[in-house]
Amino acid sequence: MLTISNLDFQVEARPLFESATAQISSGWKVGLVGRNGTGKSTLLRLIREDVENPRNDSAIRLNTGARLGWVAQEVEASDETILDVVLAADTERHALMQESETATDPDRIGEIHERLLDIDAWTAEARAAEVLNGLGFTTADLGRATKEFSGGWRMRAAIAGVLFSQPDFLLLDEPTNYLDLEGAAWLETYIKKYPYTVLIVSHDRELLNRCVTHTMALEHRKLSITPGGYDDWLKLRAAKLAQLESQKAKQDKDREHLQAFVDRFRAKASKARQAQSRIKMLEKMQDISIPVGDRTTPFHFAPPKDKLAPPMLELRNATLGYGEDAIILDKVNLRLDPDDRIAIVGANGQGKTTLVKSIGERLSLIGGDRVVPKAVRIGYFSQDQLDELSEGDSVLMHVQRIMPPGTPQAKVRGAAAAMGFSHEKVETNVEKLSGGEKVRLLLGLMSSAAPHILILDEPTSHLDIDSREALIYALNEFPGAVLLITHDVYLAEATADRLWLVNNGRAAPYDGDLADYRALVMKADRDDTKGAKPAKQAKPAAPKEISPEEKKRLSALKKTARDAEDRLEKANAAIAKIDAKLAHGNPPPSELEKLLKKKDTKDQVGEIVKKIMKKLYKDLSLEHPYIIDRIKI
Repeated sequence: MLTISNLDFQVEARPLFESATAQISSGWKVGLVGRNGTGKSTLLRLIREDVENPRNDSAIRLNTGARLGWVAQEVEASDETILDVVLAADTERHALMQESETATDPDRIGEIHERLLDIDAWTAEARAAEVLNGLGFTTADLGRATKEFSGGWRMRAAIAGVLFSQPDFLLLDEPTNYLDLEGAAWLETYIKKYPYTVLIVSHDRELLNRCVTHTMALEHRKLSITPGGYDDWLKLRAAKLAQLESQKAKQDKDREHLQAFVDRFRAKASKARQAQSRIKMLEKMQDISIPVGDRTTPFHFAPPKDKLAPPMLELRNATLGYGEDAIILDKVNLRLDPDDRIAIVGANGQGKTTLVKSIGERLSLIGGDRVVPKAVRIGYFSQDQLDELSEGDSVLMHVQRIMPPGTPQAKVRGAAAAMGFSHEKVETNVEKLSGGEKVRLLLGLMSSAAPHILILDEPTSHLDIDSREALIYALNEFPGAVLLITHDVYLAEATADRLWLVNNGRAAPYDGDLADYRALVMKADRDDTKGAKPAKQAKPAAPKEISPEEKKRLSALKKTARDAEDRLEKANAAIAKIDAKLAHGNPPPSELEKLLKKKDTKDQVGEIVKKIMKKLYKDLSLEHPYIIDRIKI
């Protein structure tokens, strides 16, 4: 599907790729991993640019005719509905639907409708709605104008658009940055079932373990592909490193032995020839080099200097929101003790950030009580704070502000170095820092007060996998309480031992673990999730009479299934005719290529139709297992 051959590329004299080579086959789900700044996003950009502006000498080649899809930017704020924007992402369907309204030639009209049938255009709205629902949009949201949504939600719509269009080669760059835990879980399942090729850049370890078939690593300006997920790649890399170290140790021992012989017998005439032979062996011996891994600067959260008795904080019958007309959560009763490690879960928009802002006293309560000792210090991190850093001020200036007046420069620089900023980096203005560096600075500034409670609202969006690992170690070493909102399942599982569920205007302890909650999310419809515990398996309902409206809907659904069967039959018949032509005679190469291409297309149509039929009948049987056969076709 994609071939990269001897790719060389540099940015401002800094080489990112040197003779990088890799090949991705059709149907692979590939996770692209590497440290921040190594060139992962640059590689995706190079792939897009080479496809849009092909060159004969290009080091990057995509299969001829393959459609490439990616999220270019967030959806523009306009009067168009979210659903219409997503439907328009399928440019072929969109163009054909518009042409069908103006076409007058009967033959062309027939061609248009045949093609619309081939691309399953008549189920497009249902498929688009399914994708949007999976990414967190409610049914009511589908008819709202894009201008009514924030930039983050419009970015979700852009992701929905490219997923709905189903390109042959899908590029995704950190898609979970814009999703909650529920959306990330849905996306993971979607990618696993996606029928075509995917290349995804992500720092979400669980996503890379669960849904990719291969891992492509960008290290030392080279590309390498290995089967399996991220953990499989780590094990393989560790095994290769251990093998290299063993080989180098043996080589060093052999080199030492040869050199000792040369040093001992070089001056002796009787051993001169043997000494010269060993000198040549030493000269020809190629050094085994062991790649030096980039060191990740650890995080550190200063422990509180004083211990407090539990509870450290309580919300009693609290009402939270942004005024009497914008109540988000009501009747909240929660308690936080010194050793608590709590992850807060719930779909986006349910009030997780509102809850932590209220706990962190960034938002006043509308009603109820917030009980907290005066001595309690709270460290609060939010992605919103990335914009609160003072533009034009250096890292050093930000660190200096939190130090006592008159602190020597050497001590200020030492504090900045402990946060991960080198001598050269401390003089850099914050607007020139990467997202990960800004996160480091904010976490370091937050920790300087030695808080009793750490509140972290999506701290990992700009961190690579190694930095996330370092954050886990730091949080586990911190002796105070931790409240965490994150879409990173690996981080949550490694640091939290309890959950709070925010849902349907309530916030309460959740009795299960993340695995239970994940199962709940994947099993239940998001709009109907109401309980704090997964619902027990319900007994089959007794047969009931069907309403006329329900009968009409089910009949339409079965008609769609019947049409799908007809399409499958036609595809199989077309394939049989092609096979017959191929079996008799020797067609010229040009005709042979056309026949094989047509056969491949019909095969794909057949597989797609099979999947559609399977889903339709599954939906029918799940919704109404006792009345399916009572509906007459």
